[in-house]
Amino acid sequence: QVQLVESGGGLVQPGEALRLSCAGSGFTFSNYAMNWYRQAPGKGRELVASITSFDGSTNYADSVKGRFTISRDNAKNTVYLQMNSLKPEDTAVYFCNARAWPYNHWGQGTQVTVSS
Repeated sequence: QVQLVESGGGLVQPGEALRLSCAGSGFTFSNYAMNWYRQAPGKGRELVASITSFDGSTNYADSVKGRFTISRDNAKNTVYLQMNSLKPEDTAVYFCNARAWPYNHWGQGTQVTVSS
């Protein structure tokens, strides 16, 4: 069955970095656009970063541009989110998403907490 498993979340101080990973299985990973979303307490789910399947082009939310980098390794069926210069407002559950019409798969999420 399809699985997306996120890892790498945790508690960090403002200004520090984390790298999230999401390993996919049960589908042809290289055919899917991969996305990272996040959801803070009491807020809706927000698209943070995307990377396409065909040319690896990327897109970011304005709030994370210049600080976050999304990348993928199709040989490892894994997508990454490098998060630098973290801020308290980055605190959220981060979800991995794989999308190729008509399919849309989600991971279970990983908590990122930025606090001093």
